[in-house]
Amino acid sequence: MPSTRLAGLLGTVIRAQRHSRELSQAELADVAGVSQATVARIEGGDRAPSIAVLERLLAAMEVQLVVGVEPLDAHLDAQIDDLAARPIAERIDGLGLDRLLDRLTDFPQVITGCTAALLQGAPVPVDALEIALRWQDSKPFTRWLETNYGQRWNARWGEFGGVWLEPEEPGDHLWSTRYGEIRATMCDELPETIEVHHGGRSYQVVPLVELALSEPRAAELLRRYRDRQLANDS
Repeated sequence: MPSTRLAGLLGTVIRAQRHSRELSQAELADVAGVSQATVARIEGGDRAPSIAVLERLLAAMEVQLVVGVEPLDAHLDAQIDDLAARPIAERIDGLGLDRLLDRLTDFPQVITGCTAALLQGAPVPVDALEIALRWQDSKPFTRWLETNYGQRWNARWGEFGGVWLEPEEPGDHLWSTRYGEIRATMCDELPETIEVHHGGRSYQVVPLVELALSEPRAAELLRRYRDRQLANDS
């Protein structure tokens, strides 16, 4: 069965419940009576489980699924509304952004994506520090990751680890580190930036107008935010 948004949500639920119980995929599979490959495909969002398999996996962890409905992407709208009601300084502190940036001194980079949008006042969800990084700096970046317990996102298994750290290797440019998660946009030259200031600190960020053209994920969230503003004003 092809991957769907629901398959991804169910995979996230199963993985989170498994991690909270400190179970490996093999241990969960053994208790639920399915193969480890089945658990891996479900957690990775590559396969939507049947109702029977889903119930067996949840029962093996002594939980059950409660089903409800809501307007499409209502959870995302709720996140945007919550962020809009919070001061930007609070949003920055919640990300631990400065702590991570203070340690990224081994190579030049600029802030891009949703992180750059947030620093310019847009209340968009941020799940990782997003930076633009030159290909020529990929080796010092890899060394930095090795020093700071970096693990690369493994889309096949739906978790960090088990793939090469190097950006040159195929895979998502997303890493977990001891200081937080980093998503990189690899480029030949760093994009033009503007400087923004918060709490006595300056940040070099890609401007909103450029994000709307070059960063699809940030552009979609910015569009959604603007649409909500227009709906609330009308």
